Amino acid sequence: MARKKRESGGGPTGQEWLTTYSDMVTLMLCFFVVMFNPDEGSSAQMQQISASMATGGLGSLAGGNTLSAGRNADLGNTVMSLPSMERGRSLGTALRKAVSLFDPEIRSNKVTVTHDERGLVITLASDAFFLPASARINVEETRDVLLRLGALLGSDDLRNYKLRIEGHTDNETTDPSGPWKDNWDLSTARSISVLHYLTDINIDEKRFQVAGFADTMPVSRNDTPEGRAYNRRVDIIILDDGHL
Repeated sequence: MARKKRESGGGPTGQEWLTTYSDMVTLMLCFFVVMFNPDEGSSAQMQQISASMATGGLGSLAGGNTLSAGRNADLGNTVMSLPSMERGRSLGTALRKAVSLFDPEIRSNKVTVTHDERGLVITLASDAFFLPASARINVEETRDVLLRLGALLGSDDLRNYKLRIEGHTDNETTDPSGPWKDNWDLSTARSISVLHYLTDINIDEKRFQVAGFADTMPVSRNDTPEGRAYNRRVDIIILDDGHL
């Protein structure tokens, strides 16, 4: 009799676990949304994430409807419409475009495309773009690459971004009888040469900043020829708002 009472009483129905499970899935989804980098994603991807949160996927236990109509109901749409998010998406698109645009040069180590806290960085290997110990651009060999670079910087997606050109050298001293007193002069002169070329193809000079860092910011060790070659470079940076 005792057993029958328990079976016929108002005990668990066996479905309560779904509530806990749906809460866990929603929390995990929120976690991955927080970890998602909008620089690397498109607007369509963000809309898909938003739709998945709205529709749930647990049958009758619809999830993602925690926010009722009110001051926070449109929070997601508000965040995605902020200017910084729009600019972040533009840089993400520009990164993918640059990787595709310079694919042959990336494969041959003439160009590197990266993204760091400064913004989108397009690195030109000095040995490929300049004559040895010179600030004169080897236009005959690099004209096509520089024209593609100019087209990217002048595109509608990027025309409102500020740009910075940074010259870098290895730690080898310059020729005392040459035109450059030291690596500071050489790195700055190379930056200015790239600036002049880009402005000559109609990139607005008011968008630019120019700097020369000599050998103070190496990306590799200077004790091998390969390492020194990596350090001889010019970075063209499409600046994030925080580094204007």
